[in-house]
Amino acid sequence: MTSTLRPASTTEVVKRPGRWLALGVLVLAVLLVAVDATVLGLATPYISEDLKPSGTQLLWIGDVYSFVIAGLLVSMGSLGDRVGRKRILLVGATAFGAISVFNAYATTPEMMIVARALLGVAGATLMPATLALIRNLFHDPRERSLAVGVWGATASAGTAVGPIVGGFLLEHFWWGSVFLINLPVMAVLVLVGIKLLPESRTANPGPWDLVSVVLSLVGMIGVVYAIKEAATHGFAGTTLAAGLLGAAALYGFVRRQLRLPTPLLDMRLFRNRGFSGAVLADLLTILGLSGLVFFLSQYLQLVQGRRPFEAGLAELPAAVGAVVAGLVAGRAARRLSVRTVVSGGLAAIGLALAALTVLDQSTGYPLLGAALLVVGVGAGFSFTVTADVILSSVPKEQAGSASAVSETAYELGAALGIAALGSIVTGVYRDFTGPAGTPAAAHESLGGAVEAAAHMPAHSAGVMLDAARTSFVDGLALAAGVGATVLLAAAVAAWFLLRGQRLEGAGTNHA
Repeated sequence: MTSTLRPASTTEVVKRPGRWLALGVLVLAVLLVAVDATVLGLATPYISEDLKPSGTQLLWIGDVYSFVIAGLLVSMGSLGDRVGRKRILLVGATAFGAISVFNAYATTPEMMIVARALLGVAGATLMPATLALIRNLFHDPRERSLAVGVWGATASAGTAVGPIVGGFLLEHFWWGSVFLINLPVMAVLVLVGIKLLPESRTANPGPWDLVSVVLSLVGMIGVVYAIKEAATHGFAGTTLAAGLLGAAALYGFVRRQLRLPTPLLDMRLFRNRGFSGAVLADLLTILGLSGLVFFLSQYLQLVQGRRPFEAGLAELPAAVGAVVAGLVAGRAARRLSVRTVVSGGLAAIGLALAALTVLDQSTGYPLLGAALLVVGVGAGFSFTVTADVILSSVPKEQAGSASAVSETAYELGAALGIAALGSIVTGVYRDFTGPAGTPAAAHESLGGAVEAAAHMPAHSAGVMLDAARTSFVDGLALAAGVGATVLLAAAVAAWFLLRGQRLEGAGTNHA
C-alpha cells in the first residue's frame, strides 16, 4: 500500500502551519463524545430512580446511542468526504449540543431512548470527521502517530473528566445537568473551529447513495437488535425476523458497494490484512470491555455505597493509563512491532478483566484500581496503534470512510458488549431470591431494588438489598470472565492478522 502513502513532496504541505492548533479543536469533538458516553453510566442510578425504566428500557437507554451511531457512521464518514469534513463536523457538533438539552429534560424512559437515538445521529458525524481531518492535516508519519496518540489520549481523558465533573454535578444538581456540560465544549469547538480548521473533501466523490445509507442503517440496527433480544429473552419470531432483515440488508449493502462506480464504502479496503486485523481488534476489545464498564459505576455507587464524585475518581486510573500509553504507543510500535504492541495491550486488558472475576461486595480499592490502570494502559497502546494502522492503510481521499469503519467497529462492539455482557449481568441479577413482599420492580434492576427498599420494612429491605447486591456482583464477575476470554482471543487473533504490519516511518528490521 505504500504507493498510496507517499508524503507530499513539498515541506509546506507536509508541515501545514497551524496544524497543532487545529488538532486542539478536533480533540474537543472527541472530548464531547467521550464525556457524554461516560456520564450516562454515572447518571444511570438517578435516571432509574426518576424515570423508573424497566431493566430492558435501561439497557436501551445505554445502548441505543451505539446502535444508531453504528448504523450511520459509514454513511456520515462518506458524506464528510463529499460535502467537506470541516462542514459536517461543525454541523454535527452544533446538533450534538442542541440534542444534549433534549436528553437533559427527558421526562419518560421512552423520551430518553428517543433523545439518545437522536444524539447518535449527531454523534455519527463527529468521530470519522476528526480522524479524517487528522489524516489530511498530518502527512508526516511520525507527526501523525503523535497526533493520533493525542486524539486517543483526549478520548481517554474525557472518560476521566466525564465521571469527575458528572459526579460533582450529580451531587449538587439534578441528573440532567450531566448532559448540559456538552454545551460550553460545543460552543468553543464551533466558534474556534470555524477559524482554525481547514476544509478538506474528496476531489471527485460521486453521488451520496441514499439506498446504501438505508441498507447500512437497517442492516446494522437489525442485526444488533436481534443479538440483544436473543441474549435477553431468547429467540422469538420478531427477533429472528429482525436478524434476517438486518443480515439481508447488510448483504445488499455489500453487493451494492461492489457494483457502484463510487461506493459509499470501498470494500477493497478489507483486502488489506492490516486494515482488517486492526478493525477486528477494535471490535473485539470494545465488545469485551463495554458491558463491564457500563455496570461499573452502578457497582461503585449502589453496591459499595460511594458518592457519584467518589465513583468518578475511582475510575480515574483507567484514563491515566490510557493517556500515558496513547502518547508513547506510536514510538513503541516502531521500536518493537505493531503486532507486539497491539497483542500485548489486548492481553494485558484480558488479564486485568480476569482479575476482576474475584469481585465481591467488599472488594478493596487496590485490586480494582490496579486492574483499571492495566486496562487503561492496554487500551491506550492497542487503540492508538490500530487507529494509526487504519489511517495509514488508505489514501487520504478515503480517510473519512476508513475512519468511519474504525469507529463503526468501536460502536458496534460497544452495542454488542452492552447487549451480550449486559444481558449476562441482568440475567444473573434477576434470579436473586428476596424475602416475602419483594416487589417485581426490584428484580428489573439494582436501581429498582434500591428504590423499592425505601418502601419496605427495614429488616426486609436489608435482606432484599443484600441478596440483590450479591446477585448483581455475581453477574458482574461472570461478565468480567467472559470479557477476559474475548480479549485474550483478540490478542491471539491480532498477533496473526498484524504479522509484518509496520507503521509508516518505521525501520524495516521490525516485522
